[in-house]
This record gives sequence, C-alpha cells and structure tokens, in this order.
Amino acid sequence: MKMWGFGNGIHHYFSKIRRQHHNQLLGRLFSSSAAFGPPPSRPLRRVVVTGLGLVTPLGCGVETTWKCLTAGQCGVRAITPEDLKMDGFDKDIQLLTFDQLASKVAAIVPCGSNAGEFNEALWLNSKGVSIGAGTGSICDILDASRIICEKRLRRLSPFFIPRILINMASGHVSMTYGFQGPNHAAVTACATGAHSIGDAARMIQFGDADVMVAGGTEASIDALSIAGFCRSRALTTKYNSVPEEASRPFDCGRDGFVIAEGSGIMVLEELEHAQRRGAKIYAELRGYGMSGDAYHITQPHADGRGAILAMTRALEQSGLHPNQVDYINAHATSTPLGDAVEANAIKSVFSTHATSGSLALSSTKGAMGHLLGAAGAVEAIFTVLAIHHGIAPLTLNLTEPDPVFSNDFMPLTASKEMIIKAAMSNSFGFGGTNSSLLFSSIS
Repeated sequence: MKMWGFGNGIHHYFSKIRRQHHNQLLGRLFSSSAAFGPPPSRPLRRVVVTGLGLVTPLGCGVETTWKCLTAGQCGVRAITPEDLKMDGFDKDIQLLTFDQLASKVAAIVPCGSNAGEFNEALWLNSKGVSIGAGTGSICDILDASRIICEKRLRRLSPFFIPRILINMASGHVSMTYGFQGPNHAAVTACATGAHSIGDAARMIQFGDADVMVAGGTEASIDALSIAGFCRSRALTTKYNSVPEEASRPFDCGRDGFVIAEGSGIMVLEELEHAQRRGAKIYAELRGYGMSGDAYHITQPHADGRGAILAMTRALEQSGLHPNQVDYINAHATSTPLGDAVEANAIKSVFSTHATSGSLALSSTKGAMGHLLGAAGAVEAIFTVLAIHHGIAPLTLNLTEPDPVFSNDFMPLTASKEMIIKAAMSNSFGFGGTNSSLLFSSIS
C-alpha cells in the first residue's frame, strides 16, 4: 500500500510539473504571437498568356474556331433524340422526352477524325472522368437514377461519384501531367471559366505558382439539362425550324439562349518566367474584377450594378482608363433582359467612349451559343485573339438591334480589323455572380 501511495504521489508531482511547463510554453507562444509583425510584402507579379486551346461548336483547335468565328459561320444546329444521351432508356421514352422539349436547338462540338473535328478516341477511354465545370455530368446522374428505379443498384458504376465532381477536370489534368501546384476548381455557373482564369492569375501574382493551366469546360447537352433550362424559360424556343438564327445577342428577336458545349483553356505564366524561356506571349492579363448582384437567383438587377462593379474593378486593377479599352466581348447570351442590362452597364462605365463609337463591342454567342461554365474561358480566349490578330469578331444574327443601341453605340455586325491594345471579356452567372477580365498587349 505504501509503495502504491508513494508511486501515486510521484505521479501527481510530475503531472503538476508538466502542467506548469505546458502553461509556460503556452504563455510564451501567445506572447510571441502578439509580437508578430505583418507577413512579408512583395510586389504583385505580372501575368501573361502563353498558351491557348479550344474545343467549340465551331471546331476543334484555336485556328479552326477563330477562322470560323471571324468569317461569320455558325455552330448551332437542330438536335435529335440521339443527342439527349438517353441510350439506357427505352426508345419510346426517348422519343416522348424529345417531343416534350420546347427548345430543340443546340451548339454541339463536331466529332470525328477529320481536320477540325474532335476525335474522342484520342482523348477518352472507358474509365475517363466526366469533365463538366458548370453543372457536372447531369447525364450520369440521370442514368444512375434509372438504375435505382430499375432496382439494379449493384450495377451503379464505381466511377459515378468521380464523374460528377466538378474538380475532376482539374484533377485529371494535374494527374496526367504531374502538376503539383495549386489544384483549383471554381464553380460559379456561367462565370466559371472567367473566374477560373482570374483566380489562376491571382495565384501567380501572389507566388503560389509560376505557370497555371486555367479555363472552363462543359458538356451539358442532354435531356435533363435541356429540360431544366426549358422549365426556367432560359432557352430559345422560337427558332427550332431555323437553328442557325436562334442565338441572336442584342437583337430585338432574341428569346433565350442556345445551350452549347465545349472547352477553353489558356496557359498563364509569370512574365519574367515566360521571357526567360522565350515563350510566345499573346497578351497580358491586367485586370480581374468580381462582384455580386445580391438580388435574384437568375435575373440581373435592372440597373446593372453587378456588371458595373465587375468592369470598374477590372479597370481599377489594370491601371487603365476606360478610354484605353478598344474592344469588349460581351456576356450577352440572347436573353431579353440580360442583354439590355449589360448594354446599359457598358454605357454607364465607358460613357462617351462607348457612345462615340470608339469602343468596339460584340457578343460571340451568336455563332456558338452559350457554353455555360466554359463560356467565360472560351470568350476570354477570343478576347486575347482579338488583341493578337487585330480583329474584333462580329455579332451574328443582329438584324434589328435592341433600342438600347443608337447611332455609334452599336455591336459589330461584321468582323473588324483594327488596332486592339486592350480588351475586356464579361461573364455573368446565375446567383448574381459577375466577372470581368481585362487583357492588353504586352508592353
């Protein structure tokens, strides 16, 4: 008993010593924390664009897409039941679903082995991941639901969850090429592509990486996605018989957007890093503005305050005056409200520079519809190419401009050769999220 009592006393003694020592360490820790100065400051690094990649309804590849775009070609066509990705369903159900869709047009990536087509066999295999940045793989969710309804849960693919995760596009690229820097995936509806590029630029500016592969991708032409957008009355329904006329940004005859698919990726790089390796530099990303409407889940505020804030913040960050911007690639999706609101916002920010005709303006969605989560990235690439080639692309199907336009304030109806030293790309999304990217020639 004495030995136990002695041992217990020693135990309490050392426990007390340990507690005292622990408290002393904590005291020193908090004392030193209070004395911490600010983190080290360093100037923000300049970010340039050194690589571009496109897969769009106009074709596969940057050169193919750009030539088709500036030439006024259109990638919108009528859809068929086979486009709805319902292979696992009975034929009768497929046809009934197709018949019930109010919108029967889409901008689909041309697939095949010919030049300018996307060759799936070169890039995809049976265990590939689903790449979708705006809405995920809705067709996989629909197919999984069918399996549950048929009481065949054990047939559910073990890849189901990875296929619907938004960040798997970024993850797949990282794993394929061994990129160990930031692995990031933005999900901000139709502003996703622009936010992904802007966020990547910030990571380079703050020293998280020297090079970033950034952009957006979308593959949402399927029965459930089209039906969902139809129910929200977002898609065009008046031009099913003339699909090439369906996407008409800023036109009085617009009645909704054309759903589209594709991808746009750019390589962003720290300026000195690019110069040291002799990289081809297309443009510099000078400004990245973000804002929230704080208003409605799908509609912009009538005064365009969210768009105004995004554009203004991009300009402030760039150090450029509004009069120094030569071209704007508008978000304009061909919806009655959104296009007019954006046009007024542009007039508000750029004032007489816009109304005098000095500012070139267009929406490239007339040629290829709305790529949702990929739209911002694809259109940012168009904006960079406008600077690089000195060509502002046209707005297709603009035959009767909205009354918001007058005199010299008018979207381009033909591609225009001009000197473009600075250009802006706008992207706005459901939930009231807005992004503006401002690029310039390198100086």
